[in-house]
Amino acid sequence: MGTTEYAPGVSTGTEDRTESPPGVDLEILRGWFGAHVEGADASRELTAEVISGGRSNLTYGISDGVNEWVLRRPPLGHVLPTAHDMGREFTVMSALAPTAVPVPRTFAYCDDESIIGARFYVMERVHGVIAQAAEQIAAISVADARRCSRALIDVLAAIHAVDPRAVGLDEFGRPDGYLQRQVERWAKQWEGNKTHDLDEIEELTRRLRAAVPSQNDAAIVHGDYRLDNTMLDPDDPGKILAVLDWEMSTLGDPLADLGLLLVYWGGPGADVLPQTAALAGHTGFFSADEVVEEYAKASGRDVGHLDFHVVLAYYKLAIILEGIHARYLKGKTVGEGFDRLGGQVRFLAQAALDVAAASEIVALRG
Repeated sequence: MGTTEYAPGVSTGTEDRTESPPGVDLEILRGWFGAHVEGADASRELTAEVISGGRSNLTYGISDGVNEWVLRRPPLGHVLPTAHDMGREFTVMSALAPTAVPVPRTFAYCDDESIIGARFYVMERVHGVIAQAAEQIAAISVADARRCSRALIDVLAAIHAVDPRAVGLDEFGRPDGYLQRQVERWAKQWEGNKTHDLDEIEELTRRLRAAVPSQNDAAIVHGDYRLDNTMLDPDDPGKILAVLDWEMSTLGDPLADLGLLLVYWGGPGADVLPQTAALAGHTGFFSADEVVEEYAKASGRDVGHLDFHVVLAYYKLAIILEGIHARYLKGKTVGEGFDRLGGQVRFLAQAALDVAAASEIVALRG
């Protein structure tokens, strides 16, 4: 496995580091870094490269020739009020620093949008492997794949085991009514971002509203937990160096994280999600059933009503891709591959309906 620096998206590799890439102003940032970021010196010129192309938040590698950092900001263009909350990412990673959950060290948060046109934060640049491409996953040995599976489950259970009050996150979210609010939030996101009407999404909204289960229990929820939102040790694929992309984290039902992990683990939708196909076709990674069984053991939680969480995860992912597609149509994305996303929305919505149709939860069957 080759070493990949913090790069949840795709870097073109052609950026001029001495120029300000879209979304940042290096001359303005130089003074701000000098005043707010440990180790920075305003007398040293900054350079930058895009290391995440903007399918969600934008991620930049920043260097002053002596130190290097990562800067995260929202995507360019229109952003819905509840999305891309930089303060949320910064807060949860800062709070988790003393726990068993591996997160990058945070340095500074800026809520002054006049600096670069949006709120942003700065964290350490971790060097490791993000197993994102199918060929990267295929290159992992069978033994290492099983260890990687175990590490993913153990880290997820560790996230859910953190006492929010003990780390100052007791006001980070409202666990009561979390699942109902999730359905309504994503229904609203669809209405705010859709480029056309889609009957499958409307039907999923109806079924999910009717099938909301009782709250399992309350925990810190990552909101987008999957293999390529973690960074692996380049010398040991069975060790996770950092959990990334906390923009959708909150307090809520931890099974929401498990449901999304399963969507990326080999269920319907493999043709749309290359990582899913690679995981499903690798004999070393746990099966979906093993993931559920081992998470239940590691966490001690009841995994009943899991179908609801899987359907909700497909629904959310379809709506997220529609939002990215909408930004692409407006020319507000940075990077490659956005032209293919619009056609995937209906496929994911149908995958959700397929899971719902086979569920033992009557309301999900419609």
